[in-house]
Amino acid sequence: MALASLVRRKAYLLSRNLSNSPADALKYSFSLSNFSRGFASGSEENDVVVIGGGPGGYVAAIKAAQLGLKTTCIEKRGTLGGTCLNVGCIPSKVVIGHGLYGEMYIKLILALLHSSHMYHEATHSFAGHGVKFSSVEIDLPAMMAQKDKAVSNLTRGIEGLFKKNKVNYVKGYGKFISPSEVSVDTIEGGSTVVKGKNIIIATGSDVKSLPGITIDEKRIVSSTGALALQEVPRKLIVIGAGYIGLEMGSVWGRLGSEVTVVEFAPDIVPSMDAEIRKQFQRSLEKQKMKFMLKTKVVGVDTSGNGVKLTVEPAAGGDQTTLEADVVLVSAGRSPFTAGLGLDKIGVETDKIGRILVNDRFATNVAGVYAIGDVIPGPMLAHKAEEDGVACVEFIAGKHGHVDYDKVPGVVYTHPEVASVGKTEEQVKALGVDYRVGKFPFLANSRAKAIDDAEGIVKILADKETDKILGVHIMAPNAGELIHEAVLAINYDASSEDIARVCHAHPTMSEALKEAAMATYDKPIHI
Repeated sequence: MALASLVRRKAYLLSRNLSNSPADALKYSFSLSNFSRGFASGSEENDVVVIGGGPGGYVAAIKAAQLGLKTTCIEKRGTLGGTCLNVGCIPSKVVIGHGLYGEMYIKLILALLHSSHMYHEATHSFAGHGVKFSSVEIDLPAMMAQKDKAVSNLTRGIEGLFKKNKVNYVKGYGKFISPSEVSVDTIEGGSTVVKGKNIIIATGSDVKSLPGITIDEKRIVSSTGALALQEVPRKLIVIGAGYIGLEMGSVWGRLGSEVTVVEFAPDIVPSMDAEIRKQFQRSLEKQKMKFMLKTKVVGVDTSGNGVKLTVEPAAGGDQTTLEADVVLVSAGRSPFTAGLGLDKIGVETDKIGRILVNDRFATNVAGVYAIGDVIPGPMLAHKAEEDGVACVEFIAGKHGHVDYDKVPGVVYTHPEVASVGKTEEQVKALGVDYRVGKFPFLANSRAKAIDDAEGIVKILADKETDKILGVHIMAPNAGELIHEAVLAINYDASSEDIARVCHAHPTMSEALKEAAMATYDKPIHI
């Protein structure tokens, strides 16, 4: 069956005409012969300018430089958790952006999730493994210092990559003065103009505000403030049951906060497969996270020492008052395009501020491109990275491709939840006949051996062809396990393809193999 997958993949590539032939390169009329890799001054023209040094921006800048393009990256310095972190720019293309937040959030949340998980394990699980302590306590300043150190080291690594690849880095706030010129107010207090033949907007996203709620980053915080709290709040209310809200709630809940999640919708993480979502919610509830679904916030009172929220059913009804030490507003994110001068050069946006682009990431203005959170598609760091690579490849006369239906998503809690492809609800809506295979980690020998067996693998496949349509995993390391499924879906593999691949024993990944076996035939270990 593996051969069948390769045949299907070849047919897929041919259907997209991704031949990268000399004729194709000529079609895009972008000769690389005139490009140099020198550094740019304000008066020199870059091949590429990237506005924004976040996941999409810095990756686009590095890729552009690797392709021989003179690149500059513009990034406004951000302060997060008391630490200023910066990312550089690449001289052949100019990248304008203030998109560093996404990169910082991911690094910060993973550092804190790991630290909080270690504390939780020490207080709840170690004794069962014969490891006992007379006492365990939280040193929050030390935990935050470790988090800041991890982020600082990683960020300096990106700056090192800029130097290695000869990417020019301009620190400041960039805005368009023409389709080929960006005015930058530098962090040193001066100003400069950066010129580029091609300019990529990679400014990321910002916290979506809610009417009547003012974020002060002390008692009412965004995810930025929640990553820098000076003490563990006794009571934490999270507004919004999406990825970020649940991740932050998980961190502080494991450190001792009483966490209540208020969500307007009837379900948490509405994009998640319903069956997995229900198991995930039960898992979080076992960790003492409380949920108030179908509930809206109608009032906020910060006149006292804490915060009082007035809530009522989403459909209307009796109001209730909730009290908390800290309220986290996590109701989504909005494209960050304010102050870029898009209206001045005529870049078109939709009604919620996303920049409209074609399948080559080009806006309606010649020479201006956009990637990542500022355009339609999943607001995910790795999606922005793929956008950046594909966009630069198109600019360089090559072929780029990102299929948003095959981008994995991960909720970084414990257990993690990861998915790729269609949910069962989406498959049903398409009217496709399908099969479902499942395998619980309670039947996985590695998971049982390490006493961390909560979770399941679920595979959806076309009933006639056995082509995998979606894979959903809830497990301690689901974010790592999902990539075998991502590769399979990208190559149009069948469930039998996965099932017939030898998986090392004992490993958590065997659960994916068993779920694949359950999809097209029968599993062995259940």
